[in-house]
Amino acid sequence: MITIREVTSKKDKKQFVDFPYHLYKDNPYWIPPLKSGEMKQLNPETNPAFAFCDAKFWTAWQDGKCVGRIAAIINHLYNKKIGRRMGRISRVEFVDDREVSKLLFETAENWLREQDMEAVHGPLGFTNIDNQGLLIEGFEYLPSIASVMHFPYYREHFEALGYEKETDWVEFRLKIEEIPEKAMRLAEIIKKRNGLEVLHMSKKKHIKQYIHQVFELLNVAFAELPYVAPFTDEMIDFVAKKYAPVLKPKYTVIIFKDGKMVGFIVGLPSLSKAFQKARGRMFPFGFYHIMKALNNPEEMDLLLTGV
Repeated sequence: MITIREVTSKKDKKQFVDFPYHLYKDNPYWIPPLKSGEMKQLNPETNPAFAFCDAKFWTAWQDGKCVGRIAAIINHLYNKKIGRRMGRISRVEFVDDREVSKLLFETAENWLREQDMEAVHGPLGFTNIDNQGLLIEGFEYLPSIASVMHFPYYREHFEALGYEKETDWVEFRLKIEEIPEKAMRLAEIIKKRNGLEVLHMSKKKHIKQYIHQVFELLNVAFAELPYVAPFTDEMIDFVAKKYAPVLKPKYTVIIFKDGKMVGFIVGLPSLSKAFQKARGRMFPFGFYHIMKALNNPEEMDLLLTGV
């Protein structure tokens, strides 16, 4: 018999966070997030998104063993922006058992229905900074820490429950060759012709100096993208604090025109293998693996860009 438990206590939250580590333990492409960060996401006292979101979390159990989890989220800022009452399913993971996935989805959908939501989509997080989407191809590639990994059977479960594709998200992997001198000259011509000023970061204090301007530009540049709601000051501070320890100034570039920020790009050395070695914990050894990857990069991830 399968039972659904609402997540309320600290023990419940730990079980909710721990489940994917058991589910994907033999999957060489899964990137385990830091458990401390996941725990903070579930807590209204440490996740500022709860100021404009409502959320519930559940786990599924069978024979004394956790066999699935799901969250339901209502982002009121996003719903106000689009003028619809949309619910979100989030952090959904389950074993390959149709009864398990059916009960999890029904539980989340029923709660959203009780909150007067008119429709549900996902997987989505509290905001677009969270990992989101369902992987439907590319299972043989190691994702970035900002991407997702799912088992191929997930798609079958979603479709059996009546879900249809709403949006395609495509991630590309590029091999960077040496930039031709002609391309460099062309870039310089474009910069001068359009009165652009390029700022290459050199110190971490520069990131702190411009972080709010970056998100103000992001709010404008991403305004028409699906699932995006404006970032509040509290969310900006939260995200900045989350990524500040791993951001390298030399991989961040900002473009100005007439003294106004008009574009930016934030790169990050790939931390995927380091996170796998960390196994969800920063200490005692996770910190070493992450710092080693930051200081000796072999691949880069394009973390964020806006124009």
